[in-house]
Amino acid sequence: MTRYFRLTDDMTLAGRWELGTPINGQGLELGSWLFMAGTPAHVEGQLWIPVAYPGHALDFSLADAGGFPVVTQPVARVLSELAPGDVQLFPVKVGSLPEPYFLVNVARTVKCIDDEASEEVQYWTPEDGEPERVGEYSAVAGLRIDPSKTGDARVFRTWGWKVVLVVSEDVKEALERTGATGMAFTEVTAPPARSVV
Repeated sequence: MTRYFRLTDDMTLAGRWELGTPINGQGLELGSWLFMAGTPAHVEGQLWIPVAYPGHALDFSLADAGGFPVVTQPVARVLSELAPGDVQLFPVKVGSLPEPYFLVNVARTVKCIDDEASEEVQYWTPEDGEPERVGEYSAVAGLRIDPSKTGDARVFRTWGWKVVLVVSEDVKEALERTGATGMAFTEVTAPPARSVV
């Protein structure tokens, strides 16, 4: 059974930088709404990402208040080699740094949250006044996913709760081998169901 991990910022790093909202060549902000949909995005020209809070540059950062990854070339190479159909990589300039960075758009969404194995899930209802979100998750605590529903996905967002970025164990291990800074992993694989005798 393949194991899966939630990939987040390592917030334990002291003095780390924080990255802001991408800006295109026309000076318009392209925020998380575009890069957290879990679908392919269309971007023309190179983007620039300001450093919102100066600090130590990292190889992996979730930009725009934790919305989507911005990574260095070694991290981008792992993602493009192991999950080419799951991600899009857009070249970006970060602050005034000369090094190449890439914005990662996770272009795949998988319906795989295990409601029973997760600590708690709540759904949007008609009474919440958000008709377009009815049936999606309004809260998920202690996330667990059902690995039998992931198919061949290796990097993806979870359907109905797209704030989560999940990678397969082989992607996690390859990313760790690069020595990249800024990443934190939490296993989200649901334990196999026990048969009742």
